[in-house]
Amino acid sequence: MIRILFSVLLLTIFGCKNEPANRYDWAISNANVIDLETGEVKAQDIFISNGNIEVIQMAGSENNFKADSIIDASGKYLLPGFWDNHIHLRGGDSLIANNKNFLKLFIANGITTVRDAGGDLTQSVMDWKNQIASEDLIGPTIFTAGPKIDGIGSTWAGSLEVQTDADLQKALDSLETLEVDFVKIYDSRISPKSYLNAIKEAKNRGFTVSGHMPFTVTLDETIDAGMDGIEHLYYIMKGCASNEIEVTDKLNSGEMGFWDAMPALMGAYTDSTAQTTFAKLKDDNVFVVPTLHIGKTLSYLDEVDHSKDPYLKYMGKGIIKTYQGRIESSLNSSEEARENRKQLDTFFGELAKSLDSAGVQLLAGSDSGAFNSYAYPGISLHKELEAMVHSGISPLNALRTSTVNGAKFLNQTDTYGAISEGKVSDLVILDGNPLDNIENTRNISTVIKGNQVFFIEQLQELLKSSVVE
Repeated sequence: MIRILFSVLLLTIFGCKNEPANRYDWAISNANVIDLETGEVKAQDIFISNGNIEVIQMAGSENNFKADSIIDASGKYLLPGFWDNHIHLRGGDSLIANNKNFLKLFIANGITTVRDAGGDLTQSVMDWKNQIASEDLIGPTIFTAGPKIDGIGSTWAGSLEVQTDADLQKALDSLETLEVDFVKIYDSRISPKSYLNAIKEAKNRGFTVSGHMPFTVTLDETIDAGMDGIEHLYYIMKGCASNEIEVTDKLNSGEMGFWDAMPALMGAYTDSTAQTTFAKLKDDNVFVVPTLHIGKTLSYLDEVDHSKDPYLKYMGKGIIKTYQGRIESSLNSSEEARENRKQLDTFFGELAKSLDSAGVQLLAGSDSGAFNSYAYPGISLHKELEAMVHSGISPLNALRTSTVNGAKFLNQTDTYGAISEGKVSDLVILDGNPLDNIENTRNISTVIKGNQVFFIEQLQELLKSSVVE
């Protein structure tokens, strides 16, 4: 009996020692992990399997975990993959290949998720979205609006044009069938009634709604209708002006046009009105997309020579040709119009800082894509973050506008937006701390997109393969 008990004891001891460790696909060791909610930086080890973060522990902790592959992130900084919360995949069938090429540029710049704010390539975008999800195509996760909703004779090709309630219901039926991720409303031709009804009806169907705002309605009306996200700062400026109602009436009567209204609204900005507007935006959980970088780029088209821009080689002649409309418009503008645009650009930087200070949730978006001259997919998101910091927003808050707020806006916080156990392993490793210098977001060492890992060599190869001859 004693011999039997001793044998059982030995088997138990050696059996425990030989038990297999918990195995994972990847381990990121000794990374300086940035908590984008608190700003804290902790040295941690991250274990990843099947495209998800499985275990997080303090760096160097004793454990029984093993990984098939290890990334030594000593001296480097880890944060969730970047989100570009306003891009466009568009331009017609002749530009499908060019738009598909953009997908590699996003990954090469650490952008693991994009929000496509409306275009005319919906079928292609849906195909790419599915291929990326199955890892058959390299690119960011795509959340798309599909075609925009606008009025009859809309500016953008592919828009769903609405005039009657029946038109609106048909448009929303179409978007539901397409299984878009949110609804985007544009302001080029839509009537005030149709615009406000579109917001309400889309919300009734459970959609997140973002858009421009026709100057024929007020910002309060837009918020009260249920708008979730305001694209660009023109409409916020309108809601901060003491003469908003007067300007709205003039727009409705035809006495004033959109661009004529700009100086009048900017000159009537008052802090008391602005603070009331900021409070309403915050209380109603409305997100704002400043798009500062493209604003500055377009405001200075008459002064800046972009012919040597490094990213031009990734665009192709078809995309570059779409830039011409804005370029000619800028060059043919009067001296007064050019100066107004530059003053507006400066004002918008100040407005973005005021919104941030008031606690309004901002979204970093580049507005990159065809027709938006020299706002390049990928790199422009980094320039947007830099523009925010230049305006006075802290690097931490600027970083939040990309990933944290992007996930919140689209109700994706269970899956994205932070480095925590159970979330998707969309991550970026940087060589420098972006909290010290926001330009360090460009210094990318490694990008992890679910199960896919791109080291610096693969990222450089993505860029090389993206050159359009």
